[in-house]
Amino acid sequence: MAESEERERERERERDRIHETIWKIANELRGSIDGWDFKQYVLGTLFYRFLSENLENYVDRKQHEAGYAGFSYGDVSDEEAQVGRKDICNALGYFILPSQLFYKLVKESQDADAGDLNLKLDKIFTDIVKSTSGLPSQQAFEGLFDEFDVTSKKLGSTPHERYETLAKLLSRVAEFKLSDFPESGRDTFGDAYEYLMTMYAANAGKSGGEFFTPPEVGELLARISLIDPKDPQKDRAKVKSVYDPTCGSGGLLLKFAKILGTENVDHFYGQDKALTVYNLCRMNMILHRIPFSNFEIKLGDTLINPYFPATFQKDRFECIVSNPPYSLNWKSGDDPTLINDPRFESAGRLAPKNAADYAFIEHALYCLSNTGCAAIVVFPGVLHRGNAEKTIREWLVKNNFIDTIIQLPANLFFGTQIATSILVLRKNKKDDTILFINAKEEFKHYKNQNKLESENIDRILERVRKRNDVKGMSHLADFAEVEANDFNLSVQLYIAESDAKKEIDIDELNRQIKETVQKEEELRKAINSLINGVEI
Repeated sequence: MAESEERERERERERDRIHETIWKIANELRGSIDGWDFKQYVLGTLFYRFLSENLENYVDRKQHEAGYAGFSYGDVSDEEAQVGRKDICNALGYFILPSQLFYKLVKESQDADAGDLNLKLDKIFTDIVKSTSGLPSQQAFEGLFDEFDVTSKKLGSTPHERYETLAKLLSRVAEFKLSDFPESGRDTFGDAYEYLMTMYAANAGKSGGEFFTPPEVGELLARISLIDPKDPQKDRAKVKSVYDPTCGSGGLLLKFAKILGTENVDHFYGQDKALTVYNLCRMNMILHRIPFSNFEIKLGDTLINPYFPATFQKDRFECIVSNPPYSLNWKSGDDPTLINDPRFESAGRLAPKNAADYAFIEHALYCLSNTGCAAIVVFPGVLHRGNAEKTIREWLVKNNFIDTIIQLPANLFFGTQIATSILVLRKNKKDDTILFINAKEEFKHYKNQNKLESENIDRILERVRKRNDVKGMSHLADFAEVEANDFNLSVQLYIAESDAKKEIDIDELNRQIKETVQKEEELRKAINSLINGVEI
């Protein structure tokens, strides 16, 4: 036990070192380019290092197993490496020449005369993508580095400035202290990626946050969808398919791999219309070592050009998780023929042109298997707005598709302080009830952001599993009650605030008092300064 605890502590220390290095990169390059725009360069460089070291480790290990103890792929000529190209491609799905390895380019980048660094990097990325042609990995790599523009003025206004920025970037990513992998028990590349995404989203406001769901919210969505419909006290141990119709950078999908283990998720599916996050999602899958044959990520508008529900030659999806864009404009007002789309026709009305929220909900429902579960983040207005949205909401209730509605705390998501909710959908429910959960107070405050801790998630899941009335926390409403409320699904209509005195967090109270005192002192100094500056 002591040995395993020490290993875990070392992994945590390693993670902290990675985060420290990432923060250093961000600080150094902040003046060069906006953080959210720069993410594709940092993440792309991290991804290149992963591919390079993954290939090196694989080839060296195979040669050592064959009895060549002193073999190093980096010492082989490009011509000699071509001999094993086919075998490497079949095993890993891609190929990199020894001269193109990450650590070699880092060394070259330190040469002040290496002015063609951007061209070398561009060729390496082009060659990596070409090496996948005709392989199962081709769909994962096509266009993957398109947004890593080595000639962009975002990197600098002159060729020399661009070279310096790229050289610094390569050098800093090389400083990541990673365990020898794949022996490392922790997925350090994947962890670094997730930290980068969190950091960039937190500092990019709405522009970054709209693509990003905080990891702990993603965990809650995944764990809700994994609850066994036959026995809510148990979870599914294995799933055939997980799907995110607005997959962003893939964080929600990968929660299933972290919770169940990659081997217990047969296939990951996702679609997104934004090129940036489409590429980041595929990188994320590869960084987390999801086999190429086990994921399918597509570029396109899920509502207008859906890739997956067209034929459903395979079974529909067991688990669906999504944080779709809030109140997005879509083509419903310009294309009334969409009412004939099998995803939308049953409700009798299309979601409003200026609010596609219910279009995403109906899409998810259509893609859901009869024994599956969908957990979708929604904005508060979705639960009570009228007109077409009320018609669709009423249709969902009358057809018994809504299982649970959870009101989350405010200020969980980057870019908005509004308290969102989770809408849980199921087909073939055992009764016609809807569970309402008030989780507004289930958070821990960190600086300017609220966060769900493990105990918060566990308490919310306990309410979902028990599915009963607890004053101020949860309420099980039948159809008649929902109908009496005119199909308004706002949680506060069904759960009165608890009169019980809340337990006081002394540390939190002291922190708030300290902040208040500091602000008062600052205001007092400012007022005195103003008074002293006024002539009487």
